[in-house]
Amino acid sequence: MKILLLDTSSKFLSLAVAKDNRILRRKQKLLDRRHSAQLASLIDKILKKAGLSIKDIDGFCVSKGPGSFTGLRVGITAVKGLAYALRKPVVAIPTLDILAQNALKDKKFSKKLICPIVDARQNKVYACLYQSKNGAIKRQGRYLLLSLGELLRELKGEIFFLGDALSLYREQIRKIRGIKAVFANEKLWYPKISEAVPLALERFRKGKLDDVNSLKPLYLYPKECQIKHK
Repeated sequence: MKILLLDTSSKFLSLAVAKDNRILRRKQKLLDRRHSAQLASLIDKILKKAGLSIKDIDGFCVSKGPGSFTGLRVGITAVKGLAYALRKPVVAIPTLDILAQNALKDKKFSKKLICPIVDARQNKVYACLYQSKNGAIKRQGRYLLLSLGELLRELKGEIFFLGDALSLYREQIRKIRGIKAVFANEKLWYPKISEAVPLALERFRKGKLDDVNSLKPLYLYPKECQIKHK
C-alpha cells in the first residue's frame, strides 16, 4: 500500500511517502506556520522524488491535532480535497500519538512514562501520557489541555518529556520534587509524520477509516480535558 502522510500541526511541515512499512521519501521543512503557500508544490516534489504521481497513492494519512489551528486546517483541507477527488481512503491520527513515537529515537529513553507537551499558548499545554510496551508506544489516558502546574501535580517518578513546550518550561519541570525528568533531544520535540507509518497501516488494515466529509481537526477545550483525581 502506498501512502502519502502529512503533518501541519507545528511550525514544521512534515511530509512522507511510504510503500507498506518502507519509507520512500520524507521531508521536514521549517515554514514558520506558513504551510498553505508551499504545501502543494512540496507534495508534488516529494512524490516525484519517490517516483510516483498522486494517482499512484492508495491512501492518505494526516495529523489531526491538537496543534496550530491554522496549520491543522490547511493540512486537513488539503488531504480532504485529494482524497475526495481521487476517491481514496483517509486516516487521521492525533498529533500527540505521532509525537510520542519520537521517544523510541532517543538513547535516553528506557521504558519510562512518556509525556509529550505542546505549547497551547495562554500558559497552557496539550499533553497526554504514554507507556512503552513490547516495543510499541501505548496511550495511557485522555488528550489534555491544561496548565503545566495542573499536569505536574498529577505526575511522579521518572518521566520522559518531549515537545516544543520544553523551550518554555524545561527549567520549571526540572525543579519539581517527586519527578525525575528526562528530556528528549531538541530534534525530537516536533512530530515527524514518517513515525506515523505503522499507526496508519494498522488503521488501514483494520478498516478504521475516517469519513472524508466529516473529518475535522482535533481541538481541545478545558471542559473536556480535566484530569480526574482518583
